[in-house]
Amino acid sequence: MAVSSTSRLLNGGARMPLLGLGTWKSEPGVVGKAVSVAIDSGYRHIDGAYSYMNEAEVGAAVKKKIAEGVVTRENLFIVSKLWCTFHALEDVKPSLMKSLSALQLTYLDLYLIHFPVGFQKVPGELFPVQEGKVLVTDIDYVDTWRAMEGLVDEGLVKSIGVSNFNISQLKRLLSIARITPAVNQVELHPYLTQPELVEFCASKDIALTAFSPLGSPGRALLNDSADPKDLLKDPVVKTIAEKHKKSPAQVLLRFHVQRNIATIPKSVTPARIQENAEIFDFELMDEDLQSLLALNRNWRVCQLTLLQDHQFYPFKDP
Repeated sequence: MAVSSTSRLLNGGARMPLLGLGTWKSEPGVVGKAVSVAIDSGYRHIDGAYSYMNEAEVGAAVKKKIAEGVVTRENLFIVSKLWCTFHALEDVKPSLMKSLSALQLTYLDLYLIHFPVGFQKVPGELFPVQEGKVLVTDIDYVDTWRAMEGLVDEGLVKSIGVSNFNISQLKRLLSIARITPAVNQVELHPYLTQPELVEFCASKDIALTAFSPLGSPGRALLNDSADPKDLLKDPVVKTIAEKHKKSPAQVLLRFHVQRNIATIPKSVTPARIQENAEIFDFELMDEDLQSLLALNRNWRVCQLTLLQDHQFYPFKDP
């Protein structure tokens, strides 16, 4: 069950490092330093998105590290995502160009449809809301995908994929896709193991990237549950960490990469960024992996229940 490599071969031939730096909620003024520390610590995978509103600072940090000779562009794997307000075919390429301009890049290694539900375009609004409801569209993600394929044809992105897609949505996309999605980025951790989705993606050679791999401590406001879980303090996780003389966070990250699943922990704390990189010098035993998988309780941090009535709301798979 162990995987020795530090990267995953994607179905299009590119290699994606299994450990990346997540930049969601990393604010301007701190995200640049986080990216710099990460690159100095050996990270070569930087995960971002238009909607994070910090791509300019991420790009400046990347450019500086390239100029310093710490890394080359070819050694980096840079990810961004198409936001929900840009699902219309005529908006896909202009949105990508905005991200490329902010990042000061000529291409992306991976570009994802951030969420299957499209939003109406309202100037200055990421989540356009009226009378307590998100202003959505009925734009079909299948049509959006065709525009994404065009970006590959133009050499603007190396690989394309999706985020927050369920099995039925992936099946529908695969039925029309000229270019198979390379990646599906979804919430994964021992409290939400999604075994059917993991198995399906493996069967179709779609790589998985796990967001919220530590259970997103401090992110419970996105969950309607009044009982937020702290995965880092789970007794099973702590016991395994003590056995391997590692931190709970390192165990949770190793849980993914050892199963060939990429993971993108977010941090702006230099010591934690460096600690999170130290996961390739130990191996979880099969009994450890089974104990972590047994923690599953289908507890999802990111639910976005405001969108649950939309036909493309993804969190409906059994």
